[in-house]
Amino acid sequence: MSLTESEFSHTPSPVPLTDSYEAMHMGTSSPLPPGGGLVRVLKNTRFLILWGGQVFSQLADKFYLILMIALIVSYYQHGEQSISRWVSAIMIANTIPAVLFGSLAGVYVDRWPKKLVLVVSNFLRSILVLSLPIGLHILDGKDGWLGLPLGFYLLLVVTFFVSALTQFFAPAEQSVIPLIVKKNNLLSANSLCTTTVMASLIIGFAIGEPLLNWVNALVLDWNIFSHDGGKVLVVGGAYLISTAILLFLRLGEKKTVSSEALPHVLTDIQEGLRYLNGKDRIRNAMIQQVILFSIMAALSVLAVTIAERLPELKAEQFGFLLAAGGLGMALGAILLGNWGQRFSHDKLSFWGALGMGSALVGLTFSLHSLVLSLLSTAVLGFFASLVGIPMQTTIQQDTPSDMRGKVFGLQNNVNNIALSLPLALAGILETHFGLIPVLLGLAALAILGSALSWFTPANTSA
Repeated sequence: MSLTESEFSHTPSPVPLTDSYEAMHMGTSSPLPPGGGLVRVLKNTRFLILWGGQVFSQLADKFYLILMIALIVSYYQHGEQSISRWVSAIMIANTIPAVLFGSLAGVYVDRWPKKLVLVVSNFLRSILVLSLPIGLHILDGKDGWLGLPLGFYLLLVVTFFVSALTQFFAPAEQSVIPLIVKKNNLLSANSLCTTTVMASLIIGFAIGEPLLNWVNALVLDWNIFSHDGGKVLVVGGAYLISTAILLFLRLGEKKTVSSEALPHVLTDIQEGLRYLNGKDRIRNAMIQQVILFSIMAALSVLAVTIAERLPELKAEQFGFLLAAGGLGMALGAILLGNWGQRFSHDKLSFWGALGMGSALVGLTFSLHSLVLSLLSTAVLGFFASLVGIPMQTTIQQDTPSDMRGKVFGLQNNVNNIALSLPLALAGILETHFGLIPVLLGLAALAILGSALSWFTPANTSA
């Protein structure tokens, strides 16, 4: 391609250019020529707009859980009553749409204009959140089924629909990146997106509660909203800001919403599955991500036990361990964004999975020291980025534009299952077998992933 980055980022019809570029390189296993790193990606105006929308959307997602806990405490928790059952119900309502609608949403993302999906899903999430004060006021004091307040059912319903809309937003966002970023810059773009996710996880949970409380105290002086209206305004406002930013995104798509989409949905899901069955590189990349998500989800549960064992920490301070993992992953993402184009994705994934296994083994010897545990977790996060980012980039590069929604929808579905099962099983396994055997089992799973990377078709032919 002879296009410069500025020409590429301002081309009125980017889809054919991107597809032709992909056609030149589809299925290649050798590393692409360097694309200029993160600086080049940040000069791409359209990616900058998508990234800005992602920042506020990610923060809103993190603030949403904090908002739900705040509303439960304000309206429904009394005295010494445990909050866990309320929060568990919210988490279940948040997880069900991810399992039910992941693949279905991906099919519609292929059929609908992707900018429309991004804007509408964010706008509807903002409306759902901003409507909470009115709904809670109307339902205040009214009991529903099983003796639970009707207002709490409203929180469950809103959480369900916010999560359902997220299932449309996520594959649309992943499908847009290859449309606006040149192929040799995809690794840098995914690195920046991964860094954003990790940063929003750390920053969102760190500043979420004080920010919501500060804005709420400020808004209370205006005498406009209810006692939690300011907190709602932060979350709904973040979704709304993301919506406003994404309105400026130009994709050059000519798709229109088809009234005939519904009868063909199941057929399209089957087509996506058949496509994956014939694409070893994409299927193996998705399996690698499933292993990665399973390990990280299990570790998020085991972190509570690890923190409890460390003499310097309390069980409720497990967030320090997760933050160390997030920092390691962010560092890996930055390094990949600038220099990862020099290496093939399969080799990066191989060494990343092997490094994860080694870090997990090292963690079993670090349970007596806070410093060593934080270091082991940070190293684990660093090597995890060498798996997750190249594999996501492989999926984007090797999937044609008309199949991306289906593939990313299926990917979203299996990743959510990979996150959900370890969350349920990790604690049970730790109780029955102990912490160290479970950590060693996760290490074995990571090493299995490294073997999968080594024996992918791209490596055997390289």
